[in-house]
Amino acid sequence: MDDSEQAFLEWLRGQDRSAESVPIGIGDDCAAVRVGDQDLLITTDMLLDGVHFDSGEHTPEQIGRKALACSLSDLAAMAARPVAAVAAAALTTGRGIEFAQRMFVGMAEIAERFGCPIVGGDTTSWSQPTAVTVTMLGRCPAGRPPVRRCGATPGDTIYVTGPLGGSLLGRHLTFEPRIELADLLADRCDLHAMIDISDGLAIDLSRVCQASGVGAALDELLLEAVISDDARALSATDGVAPLQHALADGEDFELLVVMPALPPDDDLLTDVKPIGQVTPAHLRLRHKDGTETPLEPAGYDHRL
Repeated sequence: MDDSEQAFLEWLRGQDRSAESVPIGIGDDCAAVRVGDQDLLITTDMLLDGVHFDSGEHTPEQIGRKALACSLSDLAAMAARPVAAVAAAALTTGRGIEFAQRMFVGMAEIAERFGCPIVGGDTTSWSQPTAVTVTMLGRCPAGRPPVRRCGATPGDTIYVTGPLGGSLLGRHLTFEPRIELADLLADRCDLHAMIDISDGLAIDLSRVCQASGVGAALDELLLEAVISDDARALSATDGVAPLQHALADGEDFELLVVMPALPPDDDLLTDVKPIGQVTPAHLRLRHKDGTETPLEPAGYDHRL
């Protein structure tokens, strides 16, 4: 039996009995619920000590910031703006009130910057490692629907919004949710699909392709421009190729953007970098010598 998170999500989609009041159900970065004449977007993220952060190494402020920033990144992936958040934490017994207060400060600082009030939540304690969950509501401006994973079309260009790979060296705690850039792109471009790169470029691209019923070809030459300095530094110590780090490390929280090609003189090319094209089928990696090989959807896949 396949015990991957992806297999569980596919099973859940088969159980989905969403009503007309749920225009977007399971399977995207956010769900959408119709409230009156508006669609509210909803996303939730759980972060675990020893998996997504290390409370022995990272400060409570860093932990709180990351917990909220992950949900902001989900909203960015649908070109939505935050409305409010609730947060829940199961703290390891003995952490004390100061730890909880400092974690909230980390959440509150980034929440205030993006206009996202924290309006409630829950706190408890147990003997196990700390777990933090943030649930966030968002919405798109009137007349602008959410950008989904399912609209990629053969011939589209694939872009990313920043450097990839090696986030474990610290960027996984300090990344900037691309709320403002997604807003700008949605206003100026014909966005066909987006996803935030949380589990890794290759596996998250495969999710867009699966949802859209298409394939993709990434260009090794173009990818050179988005391999992060962290990926190159990590490669020097672990022997894994920088390109492989960029494809599979995850927790970059940049956006993968699919849309028609921008003109070569478009000023948006300072914010998004092309890395490949959408094709009718299959995932491929186009090498510098022009040959192509299958692209494995590598990345972080939670085992259940």
